[in-house]
Amino acid sequence: MNKILGILFAIIVLVSCNSQKVYSDFDISYSKSGGFAPVYENLLIKGNNAHYSFEGQGKKYKQDFKISNEDLKKLEQVLSQNNFRRIQEDRKKLYDNISTSINIKKGPNEGSKSDASLIIPNYQTNWNNILEAFQQIINTNVKKSK
Repeated sequence: MNKILGILFAIIVLVSCNSQKVYSDFDISYSKSGGFAPVYENLLIKGNNAHYSFEGQGKKYKQDFKISNEDLKKLEQVLSQNNFRRIQEDRKKLYDNISTSINIKKGPNEGSKSDASLIIPNYQTNWNNILEAFQQIINTNVKKSK
């Protein structure tokens, strides 16, 4: 009986550890969270595999999809053209704001940026262009059920 309980416990631990892997094993991540009525939106890309999740406003979505090489190239191009690595974050404290974080783990645009404390005004257009590129990928590939 103890062996069965031990095996069952081990399986539960393995399954719970593996379910979080999608959130740590990525090349590119786009994450939007916070606000007075919290919203959590994530797009994680590893190679050509993408994982999208949304929770907020009484709704909850999760979807895995394939992202084309063309879309990945467009995204890299937008990141480069808008100088992702050079965008500067402000240091002002902001509360109850929906903030967006982008984390690039490989390639020429490797880095991490967030608008949690806002973006320096000179870089706001660049930041908005990058956010729009991620939003286009989400709008094109995610089928939200009603």
